[in-house]
Amino acid sequence: MSVKLASINELKKGSFIVINGEPCKVVSIEKSKTGKHGHAKARIVAVGVFDNVKRSIVQPTDAKIEVPIIDKRTGMIVSKLPDGYQIMDMETNEIFEMPAPEDPEIASKLESGVQVEYWDTMGKKKIVRIKGS
Repeated sequence: MSVKLASINELKKGSFIVINGEPCKVVSIEKSKTGKHGHAKARIVAVGVFDNVKRSIVQPTDAKIEVPIIDKRTGMIVSKLPDGYQIMDMETNEIFEMPAPEDPEIASKLESGVQVEYWDTMGKKKIVRIKGS
């Protein structure tokens, strides 16, 4: 699994964490003060990278949390498929299939020969943006 551990105290807005096995981007962090007998707590709200589902967790600030290792790579569209695209990685020349991006602005510009940036983490891949635009 492509994850590492990080302290909740180190997290910032825009960081990536794993909630319920899904890589998520942190949207907000609220830290409460320590109580009389307790620990400071952090309420983290994050949005799934692949499914755009909002998730939240509450943890002590000194706890550890999984952080996904996101491999940001460049690929080129080889062909359009009925439900996605065939992409060739620019470094390894590996060809694989990927679903169409949910963002209609990105999806409208995808055609053979276009270079894209895609993220590969935890066994999933996603087209994030078009390179050079």
